[in-house]
Amino acid sequence: MREDQGNISLHGTWNCTISRDGETQAWSVTLPGTLDQNQMGFPDHLDRPWHPDAAVNCQDTDVITSRLTRKHTFTGVAKFTRSFSFEKRADERVFLEVERARELTVILNGHTIPPFRPQTLATPHVFEVTDALLPENTLTILSDNSYPSWPKDDILDSSMATDETQTNWNGLLGYIRLRRERETFAESIRVLPGKDAFHAEVTLSSLQGWQGTLWLCTGHREVSLFVSMAPGRAEFRLPEIPWDGEDMWEIERDEENRLLEITLSGDGLEEKSVSFGRRVFGDAGDGRISLNGRGIFLRSEANCAVFPDTGYPPMDETAWEKIIRTYQAYGVNCLRFHSHVPPESAFSVADRLGMLMQPELDCWNPKNAFEGEVRQRYYMAELQETVRFLGNHPSFVMLTFGNELHAGEEGHAFMGRMLLSAREIDPTRLYANGSNPHYGALGCDADSDFYTSQSFGERAMRATSAGMQGYLNHEIPGTEHQYSDAMQALRKTYKKPVFTFEIGQYEVLPDFGELEQFAEDDGDSWTTCVTRPDNLAHVRSQVRDKGFQEIWPRQVRASGALAALCYREEVEAALRTPELSGISLLGLQDFPGQGTALVGLMNTHLEPKPFPEAQGSWFHQVYRSVVPLARFQRYTWYADEEVRVRLQLANYGKSDWQGTCVCTLRGGEREEKREIPGCIAPQGRLSDLGSVAFSLKGFPSPQKLTLAVRCGEHALTWPLWVYPRLQPACPASVYETEQLDARAIQVLRDGGKVYLTPMQSKESMPRSIQAQFSTDFWSVGTFPFQEGGMGQLIDEDHPLFRNFPTEEHTNWQWWRMANRRAMILPAHWRSIIGEMDSYLLLRPMAQLFEGRCLNGYLMVSSLSLGEMEAPECRCLQEAIYTYLASLQAQDIRGMQELPLEKVQGIFRNT
Repeated sequence: MREDQGNISLHGTWNCTISRDGETQAWSVTLPGTLDQNQMGFPDHLDRPWHPDAAVNCQDTDVITSRLTRKHTFTGVAKFTRSFSFEKRADERVFLEVERARELTVILNGHTIPPFRPQTLATPHVFEVTDALLPENTLTILSDNSYPSWPKDDILDSSMATDETQTNWNGLLGYIRLRRERETFAESIRVLPGKDAFHAEVTLSSLQGWQGTLWLCTGHREVSLFVSMAPGRAEFRLPEIPWDGEDMWEIERDEENRLLEITLSGDGLEEKSVSFGRRVFGDAGDGRISLNGRGIFLRSEANCAVFPDTGYPPMDETAWEKIIRTYQAYGVNCLRFHSHVPPESAFSVADRLGMLMQPELDCWNPKNAFEGEVRQRYYMAELQETVRFLGNHPSFVMLTFGNELHAGEEGHAFMGRMLLSAREIDPTRLYANGSNPHYGALGCDADSDFYTSQSFGERAMRATSAGMQGYLNHEIPGTEHQYSDAMQALRKTYKKPVFTFEIGQYEVLPDFGELEQFAEDDGDSWTTCVTRPDNLAHVRSQVRDKGFQEIWPRQVRASGALAALCYREEVEAALRTPELSGISLLGLQDFPGQGTALVGLMNTHLEPKPFPEAQGSWFHQVYRSVVPLARFQRYTWYADEEVRVRLQLANYGKSDWQGTCVCTLRGGEREEKREIPGCIAPQGRLSDLGSVAFSLKGFPSPQKLTLAVRCGEHALTWPLWVYPRLQPACPASVYETEQLDARAIQVLRDGGKVYLTPMQSKESMPRSIQAQFSTDFWSVGTFPFQEGGMGQLIDEDHPLFRNFPTEEHTNWQWWRMANRRAMILPAHWRSIIGEMDSYLLLRPMAQLFEGRCLNGYLMVSSLSLGEMEAPECRCLQEAIYTYLASLQAQDIRGMQELPLEKVQGIFRNT
């Protein structure tokens, strides 16, 4: 064994035994590590629902399609044993420490050792083994991930232990060591920074009792306190030390934060030092979150403990530095850890790099949270231990008691006691009783320091929720929507900071390139992935079997571009709400469970997906501290209209901004510029800069325009579309009909052209779905009542679009059409406007297609454009008519064949 500064490492080879259903496995394992990494365990089965609100989604197939599959799994007691020699010194105490583990029982030389501090999943496990040590020792650690004396179900549904993400691993992680201490020692030194000074609270542990002078030294300053204590544990508060020009701990610095250090000494005590940071975080007094006296806007991301290679969060700083820098490249300034507390290494890196951290207790209970003695005992201990253990990390600024908690009177009363306890231990942070408690139905908890939710009662605070609820798919798009109605309602009773919860959740079709990132098992447990992407491989096989393989890369790009567009609107809507203190995304990273919720711009390995909008540089344009905003009524206009634009600056940087705001409208070879000089945008708020107007008469149409706003170095652009006023009329050479009637069939037999455009109803198109603008919400596997549409796949090079500017993916000018019905096709017919389907269903669908039918030509549209008066609808209808009129026999001859009976099947109830 190797000793380093009083710590003796127990890393290396251990013996391990596990048993299940009469089958026993026993062999050598390497620790730190998990059973999964040591290839111990049994086949993975989907034998429990992922969440108490979910149906039991077990499957009859051998393949788990709703999440990643663990190569080895085990729930129960794992027995780890090893022998070691130890030379105990006189008058010393010895502690066994395991940095991260499950519920442990420690047996040393036949003696069961009680925990020195309460055990929790979030903090190190500490056992004093002083009296049980011998020169030659046998150590047994029983690790139980069935949590027999803890609230098992609440834990297993949380990100700390769910197989949907982190996995309910079993093992010992991080440091496994023996630590030498004197008979009296400083168990902890916690520094609590204030605005003008800081003080330290020291916990001493003594076998015999102790009295003497404690000295606290930082730089050239020193304070002291004479104390006396009985045997056991005692906490002492030392005098305040005024700040003396120390740098403030900050986010978004050009260089890394340098932490401060303080050293404790005392009569006969071993000298100890801790690092800390100078920062003041909290409510600025106006209901806004502030850091060091200035208002900030949280740009948060939910980390759900998705680590498919290991099945648990990294224990080392190198890995966390890569993770946090990746998030920062997307503009993230705050990490919310969804129902889990990451290892201390994450906070150490966040301290250096300037990332705000919001951990949560490992509780996800949507029924009766914190009710009953078992829950209350465990979660009060976890709260207190977490706040104490992480107390010196300036990045740790907020904590909630879990995710989407529901509780009755007993549970809410206990939440109140937890809030009081947390503040008593450390009042320098903000605490809330939950993230999105009761899904926002009960509104704000008066005792919580902040409110984060999807809604306030029935007033939504995000653009889309389950069931496609929300304005994004139901209100004509522009840049005016915000959440002041909800904020004004809640401000009648709640004056503290508010930020939104899990905004986004827009699904992207899976990129099968990620399959290569799951290493094949080559026998080396340290270089292979502990999970297997059977769910993604199953989708890939379904894509091949159902004939989507050729167009799949285009569908990934198109669904990804649309999802990114929706994420951006979510961000802007929050920025447009002056009362909000921030937003929290779900998410930039894929979630591999809960039906396989591939909602990220990055995959589960935190690698960007294969479309331009997935790059951090694209998202960072709007996810940043200072963002210009353009407010306009809609995205589509007639060429004889005037566009009025209200300009704002969301300034959550480090200083006020003043200067000239420049707004430019560009299209083709034309560019018009408007300037507003003398603008002032104070730091920490949303400011109105003025309004400008552009006449569209001089811009050629139809055309996509670019609206650009620049405030010094801060710039952002938006698309606008301009169309001529048209009165579309069907060409005389084309028979337009709502039904494939006898006349239509006769026209086709006679070699004519038919334009079939049924009415917007399920009765008119029995084999169709109601599509929507956005991609699916979260996953069809979790919310199966969704129709399944994933947005349009547009043949942008088709001649029809010479008179209707478009990309291959849905953009804002398609909003009305995207919300129409989409036909389920009997075969993979080439579509002019396709509708992508969820990977769970994979139906060929379209909104516009064409081909040869009988002896003639048939175009079928589910858009019912004649029912809509908007400029883009009229222009698309005109483009269709122009195209139909231009078709010649030689154009039709090379088209796909559409068998009449199959076309008729789309409109027939069978």
